[in-house]
Amino acid sequence: MPISTKGGKRMCGEQIQIGTLMQQSGVKFGTSGARGLADAMGDRVCYAYTLAFLQSLQQREMVAHGDTVAIAGDFRPSTPRIMAAVAMAIEAAGLRPLNCGFIPTPAVAAYAMAQGIAAIMVTGSHIPDDRNGIKFYRPDGEILKDDEAHITSQRVKIPDDMFGDNGQAATPYTLPPIEPAAATHYQRRYTDCCPDQPLSGFQLGVYQHSSVARDLLVDIFRHLGADVTPLGRSETFIPVDTEAIRDEDVALARQWSEAHHFDAIISADGDGDRPLISDEHGCWLRGDVAGILCARYLQAQVIATPVSCNSAVELCGWFQQIKRTRIGSPYVIEAMAQALAAGHDAVVGYEANGGFLTATPLTLHGHSLDPLPTRDAVIVPLAILLLAKQKSLPISQLIETLPQRFTYSGRLKNFPTSLSQAQLSALHSSDHSANIAAAEQLFGEQFGAVTGIDHTDGVRITFASGEIAHLRPSGNAPELRCYNEAGSHARAEEMNRICLAIAEQWRSKHS
Repeated sequence: MPISTKGGKRMCGEQIQIGTLMQQSGVKFGTSGARGLADAMGDRVCYAYTLAFLQSLQQREMVAHGDTVAIAGDFRPSTPRIMAAVAMAIEAAGLRPLNCGFIPTPAVAAYAMAQGIAAIMVTGSHIPDDRNGIKFYRPDGEILKDDEAHITSQRVKIPDDMFGDNGQAATPYTLPPIEPAAATHYQRRYTDCCPDQPLSGFQLGVYQHSSVARDLLVDIFRHLGADVTPLGRSETFIPVDTEAIRDEDVALARQWSEAHHFDAIISADGDGDRPLISDEHGCWLRGDVAGILCARYLQAQVIATPVSCNSAVELCGWFQQIKRTRIGSPYVIEAMAQALAAGHDAVVGYEANGGFLTATPLTLHGHSLDPLPTRDAVIVPLAILLLAKQKSLPISQLIETLPQRFTYSGRLKNFPTSLSQAQLSALHSSDHSANIAAAEQLFGEQFGAVTGIDHTDGVRITFASGEIAHLRPSGNAPELRCYNEAGSHARAEEMNRICLAIAEQWRSKHS
């Protein structure tokens, strides 16, 4: 185990077991990294998590003394402080922090993988800024569930005089100067693939809000030839969730499209790994629909995608194999790795949030694109715009080439995870017939007979009508998420409203 030092002298300190720290602090691994309230993610907690991650890599000989570790962050108020705590831990582990600044998660990840170094991104992604998180990357990519378990098992040493009683650093730490290489590497990933300005003639809006990708999106798409108009820049954090788009963002996109006659509006979430793209009318595409169109342009053969995503991916018949997974990028990455091990080519993955992952080299506008097996928000709008140009169709008509299956998702905030699990446990028995009966008791009056239940992640119920209701506790926050699929957008939205109303009754009974 690495020994913390200061001034070259060994220091005494307390030993902390990370699993215990999780319970004490409330900062735990979710579907994408460690997450918690920003106040709970004090310097001491973030230092300990980071040191545990680095120890885990050192024990498995994935990093060596003196190696560089890339760090970056989003625009949340708590992010610079947490980045400083992360850098302190990197130095304590005998490594060198490389400050890549405030850039998208896929940018720091792509650069780190290209350099063969570990990386750490401080971000809470799309959730409100009273929360934050840390994403960890091994030199070969995003950590998976086995890595999380290895980190959780670590014991780390915290020097006695490093943190005050409030858990904050006793001595302020200054981050190293920002090095721009990671941002440049990410921008060139796309501009080098499309050197002849293939988007010339496109009128695009970029909804910047508080996304850390906001300036790179403008620069990349302008470099590719598009006429780009920046929109809605905010200096306060806006929690744009690409799976539960705010009503105000729906209205803004339509207003902007009507005023400017855009071919599309593009955006991304807080850390720039989940994309948003609208059609020419300012209607935002669902992330799983955007993923299908992106995969089509890239001529993907095998797709890994969570069970919550639109079934049009199977119904369209464009792909050789669809591998359904649990929700979360680690599960998509594992499924892509299995496809690679089986000898498949053109392997990609996408999630309902729109994040797109590539496991093999692919062709983008006639040029080879290196794999990036972590969520990315640039490849999706770029591929869809290139597909629209290839087919000579506006985006709204591209969507019509898909089987007309419509999804809608919503959530109940401040919904205890324990309550979600208790209510859904009645549908998780070993008796399939009992599960069917329980599902019909809950939803049969509204949606009819139940023909199937999928327990891949949460409870996904298929009705005789072909409609789907899928309920699942969030892995990132105390929320209950609900996904619905039907033959029309209006029906999917209506189903979602009904399902959430039923769940609200559960909460009322137990409040």
